[in-house]
Amino acid sequence: MSRRSHTRELGCIACKELDELGAGKEGWLVDNPNLLCALDTQSIALANKFLVVITGWDGGPGFKIRPELSPIESEHITAMEWLVFDEVRAIAVGTSCGYLLVYTLDGQLVHRQLVYSGRILKLRVRGTKKDMMSDTSLAEEVSIVMPGVIARFDGTVIQELLRDWFQDVNSRFWDDISRKRDQEDQGSSRKALPYQLWSVNKHGLCIDAAITGVMPPPLLEVQSSQRYFCAVTVGEDAVIAAYRLSEDRSRSLVGAILSKVVPAAYSTITSFSKMIWRSEQPSPKKSEAKTQSFAKASVLTCLKDKPRKGEKLTLSPSGTLAAITDSLGRILLLDTQALVVVRLWKGYRDASCLFMEMLINKDKPASQSSSYYEPVKSDYCLCLAIHAPRKGIVEVTALSISLKIIDRVGFL
Repeated sequence: MSRRSHTRELGCIACKELDELGAGKEGWLVDNPNLLCALDTQSIALANKFLVVITGWDGGPGFKIRPELSPIESEHITAMEWLVFDEVRAIAVGTSCGYLLVYTLDGQLVHRQLVYSGRILKLRVRGTKKDMMSDTSLAEEVSIVMPGVIARFDGTVIQELLRDWFQDVNSRFWDDISRKRDQEDQGSSRKALPYQLWSVNKHGLCIDAAITGVMPPPLLEVQSSQRYFCAVTVGEDAVIAAYRLSEDRSRSLVGAILSKVVPAAYSTITSFSKMIWRSEQPSPKKSEAKTQSFAKASVLTCLKDKPRKGEKLTLSPSGTLAAITDSLGRILLLDTQALVVVRLWKGYRDASCLFMEMLINKDKPASQSSSYYEPVKSDYCLCLAIHAPRKGIVEVTALSISLKIIDRVGFL
């Protein structure tokens, strides 16, 4: 198929708040490795190491969020994602010290919690979106990826936190001055949210990872009410590795050891650095945050093919497919249920992937009784968009039509 070049204006994000992120300089949006971006249907969030700017597509004024970060530990923003649960919208921020911060769109801190002592690489959010390609609704969850570690928060817990916070704020709107003075303390003093934590470093530290969904228990396993999840990781040692994650924490010997050693070592180093950095006037000391122990994670399979290294992982809306890019310019399409690579593309170095659901039967005639036709599941097709910057193209492949490339769009 021949290359087509076209542009379409989607919106304008110009606002003076973007000046602090380097807006106006050549390549500020593309060439800055420290610039993070999170898209929503109504807004876009951009962040550097210390500042988050939220602006709408209409070009209106933006909002700035400056998280309270620790200068002693050189803490900075490393991940960011939207939290969208029905009508509730917020921003989740991950830091280099392993903290999860949740903010409202006007910059108020809702929650602050230590997940694990390490750099948060990515936040993945699965909200209340029904997949067009399946008949089942997907479970709400927030997963956090760290080097060799993956954590999972149940989406209903996050949703309940946000709704309770907004209701609490609305009930105390008359006490606005006191709320602004104490909002940071309120966010950090709230009760810690329950979550699961797993160590997935059996085949080296992971660069990217994702929880693909619920999976059946292993053979000969005693049946119980606990759930098992499947996680796929990519990294330098193993291009692809798959794990079965259990909610049970009592049978993880490695997790029990690491949960004692790592926090103790981290606490010792932090205390020593504070003794050196501390000024003559001590500040009020807060209670030390604690992380929970690891649950059981069992290796299902792995793919090692040195010198190839896994780079990025993109999960489909239903979690049944994953697109994985590697250091040799290949893209692997992985069936996350069978754990089998079903398609391989070559010659796509530095590529980025995105799954999307495309309406293919646009011209389907309406019935005689009604002039309006609402598309059904069979009218949609799951597609994979591949951005190949070295080729200067974006390819869209229909995955349910014999993996055929249905469009190739060029750009400057």
